[in-house]
Amino acid sequence: MHASSDRRSALSADLASCGYFPELVEDTVLLAVGPEEVIDFVVHHEPTFNHDEIRRHLTVLVLTPTRLVVGHTDEQPGEAGGSASAATSTESIALHSVHTVALTRVVNQPERYRHGDPAYEAWLSVAWGAMHRMDLEPAGCPDPNCEADHGYTGTMVPDDLVVRMSVAADGIERVGALVSFAITLQQATGRGSVSTRIGG
Repeated sequence: MHASSDRRSALSADLASCGYFPELVEDTVLLAVGPEEVIDFVVHHEPTFNHDEIRRHLTVLVLTPTRLVVGHTDEQPGEAGGSASAATSTESIALHSVHTVALTRVVNQPERYRHGDPAYEAWLSVAWGAMHRMDLEPAGCPDPNCEADHGYTGTMVPDDLVVRMSVAADGIERVGALVSFAITLQQATGRGSVSTRIGG
């Protein structure tokens, strides 16, 4: 079996294990991937609790030789007792357009860390310039007695995509998968394209 077929089968199995509209999510993501090879992927199932309701959100990241495909699926509550619906979306980002790929790992007892030990938490941040967040604060001056209004100062931070997983919430295998995907994506964006699966 071709390597891409293996990865597509693994993606299908991962989505089925989440139990969150697996066929809908798979169709949505693979329509965007098209005939390209699936180099790697990561699935993040994120339920949120609102009083007596559970709202679920699923993020799927797929790396192809030329693109990062980002899929989101959200439940939509029914109106006036009607049946619920789901909204799915995909975004396709050319690898050469990705500005930064940041991976943050959190480890317990770092003094005991050994090569290859798993992380307890991991964050993947990817920026390609689609969205920015402005962090503002009142501006000041060196004079401690100054009462003038100096306006605001701030920083503009890329805020396109952040995926966070922890062992407590997602399990050690999914945290490891996120770290592996992030490393593969970091290496792929350094070249602008990738033809074989990197990392493990």
